[in-house]
Amino acid sequence: MANRRLQLAWSIKEEPAVTIRVAFASTDRERVNQHFGSAEAFAIYDVEPGKANLVGYGEFAAEAQDGNEDKLAAKIGFLDGCQAVYVMAVGASAIKQCLARGIQPIRCDEVDEIRILLEELSTAMREGGTPWVDKAIAAQNRSEDRFADMADEGWDG
Repeated sequence: MANRRLQLAWSIKEEPAVTIRVAFASTDRERVNQHFGSAEAFAIYDVEPGKANLVGYGEFAAEAQDGNEDKLAAKIGFLDGCQAVYVMAVGASAIKQCLARGIQPIRCDEVDEIRILLEELSTAMREGGTPWVDKAIAAQNRSEDRFADMADEGWDG
């Protein structure tokens, strides 16, 4: 009988799936149909190559597009952890605040369906070549490598 080594499932090191969290300014969860500052709702998805899952939906009071900076904080706070937000339009101040939190604003047309955008994002994750997606994946891989290195070194307290 050949000498075989058995690995327990929990001990097998597998490449973790890369996940990108994105939000869509949408009141119907089907199309991007809102300006960032006056958005009444955001749908948040976790996207991996080949799949996407709705993980959250937040609603906000109707607001005018009036330059009131205070309304941005709650929305940007809700998007914490997202790598991108798809919107119909976004002002310069919101762009600056989003980028400072690591959220890439992406303008698109009202006719853009969330389902199609999710498929395009999934493809970009597999094939590369979309700068913000490549950057988000690289940042996630650096973070995971850092934690793997710490685990390999042991945790002495």
